[in-house]
Amino acid sequence: MLYEKQRQDLIDTARKMEQYGLIRMSGGNVALRIDDKVLVTPTAMAYDTMVIEDIVVVDLEGRTVEGKRRPTSDLKAILYILNHKPEVKAIIHTHQPKAVALSLICDKLPLISTTMVDEVKDEVNVAPFTISSDEGMGVQTVEYATKALCVILKNHGIMAFGKDLEQALSAAIYLEESCDIYLSALATNRQISVLTKEQAEAEDAPRGYYGQ
Repeated sequence: MLYEKQRQDLIDTARKMEQYGLIRMSGGNVALRIDDKVLVTPTAMAYDTMVIEDIVVVDLEGRTVEGKRRPTSDLKAILYILNHKPEVKAIIHTHQPKAVALSLICDKLPLISTTMVDEVKDEVNVAPFTISSDEGMGVQTVEYATKALCVILKNHGIMAFGKDLEQALSAAIYLEESCDIYLSALATNRQISVLTKEQAEAEDAPRGYYGQ
């Protein structure tokens, strides 16, 4: 079997998505590119019962290389992103509620905290609505992506991505936290303080004393 460890990593990531309240039941999906192959979660299967044999391996054209399950229905969107953003290796799609709520009333999530600078990397755009299982999800993600590791899909959910599964998951988690903070601030009807370009650059500068 190809990529046994990475298959388990996909399942573990999907379960963490549910643990952090980003999805419910079989919602969303996870993908990981390894060279010219892509590992994806299967469509409409609960993550708590998923085993590594359920993960599907496809090529960059979407042809199944290994696996008996049907891949996620968002496969076309995932492949579009991977084929147009070669620096991306991992993609997470969720319907996380705070981000969806923000998409109903805002065109973007501004840079409001040091956490956003560190984990999300930039303000996050809200892309126009696209239906599920459509390549347009990927097209909109590529078009509306900035330095940020996420794009919010209006009335739908989010696409988070990164160099690996850990980075993509962290971006999704902290995007949800940031949306929650911003929505709470909006409810006060008072002016909201956002980070200036200079403040964001200072936060993003290497400091050499964080981490092990």
